[in-house]
Amino acid sequence: MARQRRNTITSATMASPSKAMMIIACCIVTVFLLFFFTSNAVAESHEVTKATQLYEQGEFKALKQLQQQIHQAHRDSHTVDSLVEIAHRIEHDFSLNEHEVDSLLLRHGMPYTSEEKTTWENNGWLECKRINGQKWYFSRSVSNLKLRLQQQNDSITHSPAPLDHLTKFRLQHTAHIIADRKQNGECVDPIRYTITYTISVHPDATAPGDTIRCWMPYPKENHPRQSEIHLWSTFPSSFIIAPDSVGQRSIYFEQMAKKGEPTLFTIRYSYCEKAQSFNLTKIHPHPYDTASPLYKTYTQEQPPHLVFTKEISQLADSVTKGVSDPVGIVTKIYQWINRNIIWSGALEYSTIPSIPHYVLQNRKGDCGMQTLLFMSMARYKGIPVRWQSGWMMHPGEVNLHDWCEVYYQGIGWVPVDVSFGLQPSGNQQIRDFYMSGIDSYRLIINDAISSPFVPTKKFMRSEPVDFQRGEVETSKGNLYFDQWNYSMKVEYDHKP
Repeated sequence: MARQRRNTITSATMASPSKAMMIIACCIVTVFLLFFFTSNAVAESHEVTKATQLYEQGEFKALKQLQQQIHQAHRDSHTVDSLVEIAHRIEHDFSLNEHEVDSLLLRHGMPYTSEEKTTWENNGWLECKRINGQKWYFSRSVSNLKLRLQQQNDSITHSPAPLDHLTKFRLQHTAHIIADRKQNGECVDPIRYTITYTISVHPDATAPGDTIRCWMPYPKENHPRQSEIHLWSTFPSSFIIAPDSVGQRSIYFEQMAKKGEPTLFTIRYSYCEKAQSFNLTKIHPHPYDTASPLYKTYTQEQPPHLVFTKEISQLADSVTKGVSDPVGIVTKIYQWINRNIIWSGALEYSTIPSIPHYVLQNRKGDCGMQTLLFMSMARYKGIPVRWQSGWMMHPGEVNLHDWCEVYYQGIGWVPVDVSFGLQPSGNQQIRDFYMSGIDSYRLIINDAISSPFVPTKKFMRSEPVDFQRGEVETSKGNLYFDQWNYSMKVEYDHKP
């Protein structure tokens, strides 16, 4: 028995040091991992702080060097990578040096003194940034300045410039829509379009053999104004069409890159579009059902661009003071934007932290920027409003375009085009047309902002808010707009 016991004790004694060693080893590993991750967390926190400072100071070369140091240390920092990507996009937008801008100003017949130029820059009329120690100007800064000075001159002389081709065309077309409308909100004046859309990825944008993933804009089908969608052909032949229920609709392709050759994606489809308009004086909405999912969805904030900031709330309250009915609120907000916000060519949306704030700060913005300001103010006042966008298809003026729709209880969704504004007409219905109507020259692709794709995109989008041009990525990352081109060919068929 004693021998057995001694053997047992010996066995137990032999096992204990092994367990102890394992426990000690585990403790050492735990402490090491804790130290490792804590050190990495501290390092990453320091790197993010430094990267943010470099980004805000416009020191993009140093920011890129910091990113390379992080990668060389075999560490990841998605925040730093994102800042580097946004910095690249800003550099792409601000591509004109001072000499080039000076030459453009003179070429456009805008002689200036140094004091005038400084004033334009300080006011944001001639938009510039200091990047890597040098002043760089927005690629559309001179054309935007020309629009601003023209508006200023018109307000001083009270003699607006002659109507351009598009304005004349819209006046004639909207008058025709109103005449054809037999009842409020009727869809009229159908036009059939045949579209050929192409994306061409630059040669060697990625390594040969790498798979290029491409999302191209595709028409929505759930609208009374847009119907008869038919896909005629595609290249490549294999594709995935996102369901119509998604907020931003696409057709998806994959194709292998070839050395020295562009990678092409092409679709050809047709659709029918109708105009729709409402006489504002005949819109008498019911009280909103504030408990309904529709109301809650389309009156809520949607960061980062649809946020009820103090700036937005105070402005909306001031503009709509004494007005409580939905039509009156929409009218007041629309009219304020029409009077106070000038249309301007826009920076890429992905480079702007808060688009409505930018618009208010600079008193300018393109169609989507004005629409986001309108939506923020209207939603804050309890008016359901949803984004809508795609393309404007007016002959000779085909381009990306954004607008929205306001929901009136008992009426439904009513289109509103903020940037087209009040038309220069003595006829009130024609003047106010785009406050409660839309023309036939549209292509609807989106019902929402920042909506996920089908199939899912892996990397940061080139345009995280809207979707009109397309999105392209490889196995390594996103391909920005400077790495591919897009084109649209439009054929018109006015239906009887």
